[in-house]
Amino acid sequence: MLVRAVSDKQLQARTVLFDSWYASVENLKLLARLERVFITTLKHNRLVSVWQDKDKDKDKDIKSEYLHLQQIEWTPQSLEKGLLVKLKELPFAVRLFKIVAPNGDVEWLITNDPNTGQDDKPPRLKAHDVKTKNAVRWHIEQLHRELKQLVGSAKCQCRKARSQRNHLACCYLAWVFIKQRARQMQTTCYQAKHLIWKDFLKTQLATPTINACLA
Repeated sequence: MLVRAVSDKQLQARTVLFDSWYASVENLKLLARLERVFITTLKHNRLVSVWQDKDKDKDKDIKSEYLHLQQIEWTPQSLEKGLLVKLKELPFAVRLFKIVAPNGDVEWLITNDPNTGQDDKPPRLKAHDVKTKNAVRWHIEQLHRELKQLVGSAKCQCRKARSQRNHLACCYLAWVFIKQRARQMQTTCYQAKHLIWKDFLKTQLATPTINACLA
């Protein structure tokens, strides 16, 4: 899908966000070949090798043995700037960040963004910046969830591609109007839709369109 989006649709986006389900070595290699920057999460049992300071005598990088993410020791500086790590079978290094939520939950983020200090360059993006960029993914996932739950985008029974595209276009327009209405009311999209049906039900209960007939 990504290759088609780049080659056929001429996708101009330079950064790709995705969760750990798609963070395979093959996908990371593909994104590097497509010259795209990626930000993704890793599962806690993923193995990485930490790149340490250069050996001054041999002038080469020193890598530690492969460790689970939970085994890595973090300092205040590494929590802010991240660590340069190597994943198994991945031919290039990535920057690893440990993001700790207020409730104690830990999220592991990796990126190949050169602005985080790749190739011995000083970092311009730090943990907070990468976390902010990754948070955009949740807005996209929220959009798809609301399209399914609010306007029935997954309930199309058409077989033709054109009809399916028309259905999705109508669902998107309906979602936009609900979103605008929710902002005006300063409430959620779910409550905005519920209020529409609430007024309709009140009207029907007061003056039903179809009266019940008892024999």
